[in-house]
Amino acid sequence: MGGNIAILVLLGSFFLMVFLRFPIAYAVALSAVLCLLSQGSGLAVICQQMVKGISSFSLMAVPFFITMGVLMGSGGISEKLIALANACVGWMRGGMAMVNIVASYFFGGISGSAAADTASLGSILIPMMVEQGYDDDFSTAVTITSSCEGLLVPPSHNMVIYATTAGGISVGSLFLAGYIPGALLAISLMVGSYIISVKRNYPKGDKFSIKNLVKQLSISFWALAAVLIVVFGVVGGVFTATESAAIAVIYSLIVSVFIYKGLDWKGVWNVMEECVNTLAIVLILISTSNVFGYCLTSLHVPDMAAHAITGVTSNPIVLALLLNLILLILGCIMDMSPIILIATPILLPIATSIGIDPVQFGIIMVLNCGIGLLTPPVGAVLFIGSAVAKLPMEKVVKATLPFYLCMIITLLIITFVPAASLWLPSLFAK
Repeated sequence: MGGNIAILVLLGSFFLMVFLRFPIAYAVALSAVLCLLSQGSGLAVICQQMVKGISSFSLMAVPFFITMGVLMGSGGISEKLIALANACVGWMRGGMAMVNIVASYFFGGISGSAAADTASLGSILIPMMVEQGYDDDFSTAVTITSSCEGLLVPPSHNMVIYATTAGGISVGSLFLAGYIPGALLAISLMVGSYIISVKRNYPKGDKFSIKNLVKQLSISFWALAAVLIVVFGVVGGVFTATESAAIAVIYSLIVSVFIYKGLDWKGVWNVMEECVNTLAIVLILISTSNVFGYCLTSLHVPDMAAHAITGVTSNPIVLALLLNLILLILGCIMDMSPIILIATPILLPIATSIGIDPVQFGIIMVLNCGIGLLTPPVGAVLFIGSAVAKLPMEKVVKATLPFYLCMIITLLIITFVPAASLWLPSLFAK
């Protein structure tokens, strides 16, 4: 009985604070404190679990990847990747929408952040699209939905957080697993954009030119090479994810300051300040979520949740859909990192019991969380997109509805076609 009361205190207080709009780190920490007090446990365990949560070698990759992304994003990379994307797909009907989606795929591989993608590319592309005759809400919807490609395309620090939380999963395999789902998401968004563009008669860009494509590839080479260094370094076993991230920071600093000259040394210090702010949020979340996870585990909540979910049905298709539904609902009320940290220990055993590979589940979870970033009331990327475009959130949500459908279709493909996530990792494992 005491255990049930403790679970009620833990989860009840947590969801109450989430709905009262407490910062998520405080909600997680305070609900864990109340749970431990209700059990009469000593609060020293909180400090122990917080330190244990961030005392991980693989987590050291997170600050480096965040720094690399901010350095590259501030170093004048955005314009070069937009020009490259324009050379690839700008000739199509609704060409600027296609450019937006492809540029997000390139930029996502550098920043690993949907918020950074929306803020950086959106501030350039949304005004550019509006100027060329696209509706402002459509331009914003394309920008925010395509930014989620950056969560799937490596190097993504959220993948590192998932690998650490799940335990025993290769970061290199997760990195490789994200490429095809990221491309599938881009293609589905491009199909949706094309249909809307034809319907609304949006303009085409300049004719396709091999010469221009080669020129833009040569200019963007230094930016894209950062991703190759990280991914192939980790996959090839040349260095660990942490070492590759550290090398990528030095490389991105050299490229941004000396090659593209988009940053001066004063700008580098400003970037470092931004990184510290972001990192503080991430590490506080990881440490407090570890205390919350400790309470969940000690109260056997993951086992109870697994029994409850599998008790509803034993059909693996229905269970897979149910897991997606749970993650989508969590995405509406929580940010990405806490969902990964809290839901992974509960849902991963259920996923593996119905034959979903842990690497595949990582991709499923990240895309679900990405959709959550675009849904009210806690959609961080939705808010950033609305702010960049200076549009009411309701108008942006309405324009985003067809793109939600594209994202859900991609999610279902990734869920029910394991090869979409696992083919590339299996290729390099041989």
